[in-house]
Amino acid sequence: MSRILESVNKRTQLVGQNRLELLLFKLNGRQRFGINVFKVKEVLQCPPLTSLPKLNPYVRGVAHIRGQTISVIDLSAATGGRPIEDISNSFVIISEYNRSVQGFLVKSVERIINMNWEAIMPPPQGAGRYSYLTAVTEVEDELVEILDVEKILDEISPIKAQISQEVDAKLTIDRDRHYHIMVIDDSTVARKQIIRALESLNLQIDTAKDGREALEKLQNIAAEMDNVADEIPLVISDIEMPEMDGYTLTAEIRDNPKLKHIKVVLHTSLSGVFNQAMVQKVGANDFIAKFNPDELAAAVNKHLSL
Repeated sequence: MSRILESVNKRTQLVGQNRLELLLFKLNGRQRFGINVFKVKEVLQCPPLTSLPKLNPYVRGVAHIRGQTISVIDLSAATGGRPIEDISNSFVIISEYNRSVQGFLVKSVERIINMNWEAIMPPPQGAGRYSYLTAVTEVEDELVEILDVEKILDEISPIKAQISQEVDAKLTIDRDRHYHIMVIDDSTVARKQIIRALESLNLQIDTAKDGREALEKLQNIAAEMDNVADEIPLVISDIEMPEMDGYTLTAEIRDNPKLKHIKVVLHTSLSGVFNQAMVQKVGANDFIAKFNPDELAAAVNKHLSL
């Protein structure tokens, strides 16, 4: 187990090659789940938890870890399952999403596997637990489910999605033009958050759930016109997505003469210097960490007002 925990911080990240590494874990039962290693800061045996008044029922308590007070969310309970009972023999995955650090309580942690995003598929349609998935894949003939963490976090602590009046008043975009843009994200919640944040700009917004679907839509438009940027001048894309990630999508856009003038804003919960380097490598125009509606609106304003 110690080798697995140490490797979280040491493994070479493979974003930009349409590849990722998944940390496999279990909740209650035999079902395996996965989380992108790039979002994991640390994995540790569950420390003593402190209960506080008015905590969300899915938050088992707070832990004091390396000078930070971190909420610990029971992933099993938060996705409609039974709460994890024996937390003293469980683990906490410390993760950073949307500019905040939180802990996810899991029953056990297995190992890290290297995957190609093409092997990560959209989840089955359906209610119940499947509504909390962004993707599935197969490992050793068993299904691995990848949770929609943004949906879970939004249900526990909803994010303010509207831009502030102060920022809105400074925007120079011509709202009467009804610019046509595309929003690409595998999380339904994230797509809705972006649409809410930009609704005052009077945009015409098309959506796609992954890079491959977005590329196919853009290629279909390219079959009818030489410069797709005249129709869709801007796309806002997540990075982590099934089948084709945002870096690969950006590279495909830049390599296509009919698409290359489209502005690309990468909008993701991933962060760090390495990602900034990848933004330049693939030719994206901007990189924004999720989720700040003011920053998102300002970026859209900048790229559509040029």
